[in-house]
Amino acid sequence: MPFPIHRMRRLRANEPMRRLVRETELDPADFILPLFTCPGEGVRREINSMPGNAQLSVDNLVKECAEAERLGIGGVILFGIPDSKDEIASSAYSEDGIVQKAVRALKREVPKLLVMTDVCNCEYTSHGHCGLVKDGDVQNDPTLEWLSKAAVSHARAGADIVAPSDMMDGRVAAIRKALDAAGFSNTPIISYAAKFASVFYGPFREAAESTPQFGDRRSYQMDPANAREAMREIELDIEEGADMIMVKPAMPYLDIIRQARDRFDLPLGAYQVSGEFSMITAAIQNGWFDRDRAIMESLTAIRRAGADFMLTYFAKDAARLLA
Repeated sequence: MPFPIHRMRRLRANEPMRRLVRETELDPADFILPLFTCPGEGVRREINSMPGNAQLSVDNLVKECAEAERLGIGGVILFGIPDSKDEIASSAYSEDGIVQKAVRALKREVPKLLVMTDVCNCEYTSHGHCGLVKDGDVQNDPTLEWLSKAAVSHARAGADIVAPSDMMDGRVAAIRKALDAAGFSNTPIISYAAKFASVFYGPFREAAESTPQFGDRRSYQMDPANAREAMREIELDIEEGADMIMVKPAMPYLDIIRQARDRFDLPLGAYQVSGEFSMITAAIQNGWFDRDRAIMESLTAIRRAGADFMLTYFAKDAARLLA
């Protein structure tokens, strides 16, 4: 019998021993911090459902990003809250849109920080859906033009990476074609390739003011029950020219992350979404979880499943714990 010759506890005896044989490591460079930017000056509007997070005017966004850079965080991803919305999401692809202004400011003030931009329409449409609506249905192909124009405007402002999150069919190919035609052939695309129609997005919709005014997004975001379909979505986005891929949400979909890691060689991201953050934070505030351990264990699980990097609202907290 293996016991007592094989004693697994030998390598768990103390922290130096555990650290020596640890299989999964975290680094602040693995984290991307999601941030919400809005018009105005001196604005820091707290988000009730996401304690510690806020809608930030560009001047405060710059300060937040400077801190992220000091902490060694891998980068930020920007979501915009425009001062006006319409049925055609015109603020999403305006050269003077809020995200475009924010990117220019960050590239001027924090030039070494990696800046990723979310390319979608839900924050900019009066109806809260991710594309052109006709007869109550989101139209796929006309929406591609909006997304392409937004991606080009972000790249022109200085974005390092564009990240389409809309889940329209063919969006990666359309954006790649538009970026190349505009002279941005070196701008990478990270595709929200497997984005599920999840209840865990609830707090984000408060933060981004993007709740649909009718219906839901299940006709374009993925059914949470489907794993094989997720692999097909990822494969198609790679064929269309995605440079990196993403799974969203993260913790409820660790199996999808693992399957994607085993099957595809591209850099793989996972988004620990607002609901994951708020759920863990609520348990911490109620004294049910140890704060530091809950943050680090949740991120370690995502990394262990196969993610190369993680979009997480815990980025600054985790970076400080790793310092």
